[in-house]
Amino acid sequence: MVKPAFLRPMDGYYRKNNITNSTKTTPYASAREADVIFAKRVWREIDVREKMNQYLASPKRRLMDVLLAAVEARDIIAYDPTPSKDDPNGDGFTKRLTVEQALSRLADSTVVDIFDKKTGEKKGSKVVAGDFNPDNVLKFRIKEDWLYDKQRGIFEPRIVGLAPLIQVKAAGISNTEFQPAFWIYFPEARSILATREAMNRSNDATALSFDDVFMKRIFTSYIIKQSNDRDERIRDYAKGIDKLYEAERQKANLRGWELGLWQY
Repeated sequence: MVKPAFLRPMDGYYRKNNITNSTKTTPYASAREADVIFAKRVWREIDVREKMNQYLASPKRRLMDVLLAAVEARDIIAYDPTPSKDDPNGDGFTKRLTVEQALSRLADSTVVDIFDKKTGEKKGSKVVAGDFNPDNVLKFRIKEDWLYDKQRGIFEPRIVGLAPLIQVKAAGISNTEFQPAFWIYFPEARSILATREAMNRSNDATALSFDDVFMKRIFTSYIIKQSNDRDERIRDYAKGIDKLYEAERQKANLRGWELGLWQY
């Protein structure tokens, strides 16, 4: 007797179709160089431990899981964050990483002793990559350009790159400094992010994609660097609580620039 095919019952009372694989992103308006009268490059960090950002690290739908799955499926490309002569900051998308290289940068490494099979004597040691835990990704770095388009009269940020940050571990010792595991070219990733639903802590019926999260700025962050003639980060000249004050000052200056255009 042939058993009927198993039909999984619907988990709920309606199907959510607002976010599908065919969802299209809304492109940025084209900007001509002649119309851009002000531009500032800004680097900022998102800490998923902050209350407003915790939904980005929800075990049900992590942002890191979405990025990693897209890299493994080769839907988006991971770029090497290592500084070089042509790319001093390591965020210029100059060198592509293979899937294996990108994954290896996420795994914690440990030092393993090597022994001679015959004598049992120690011959040396080697570094072995361990398993990756997505919960270890506590921060993301954003590289964005703030532009004022005089043709449209709009001052807006446009995200260029996105990078998960990790704390490099070797021999069980963790480096306190967060470093990019790899960079993602954000315009390329938008088509993937737009088809992946993010958790909405207020309303399960609201279809919120990860593209919405970034385009609508539904996160809190702090500035770590603005473009400057010395290529300095805030931490290069401010310490302790002064780093936070400086980040807030730079954020206020960006908002104040647009307000300064208007006269009453």
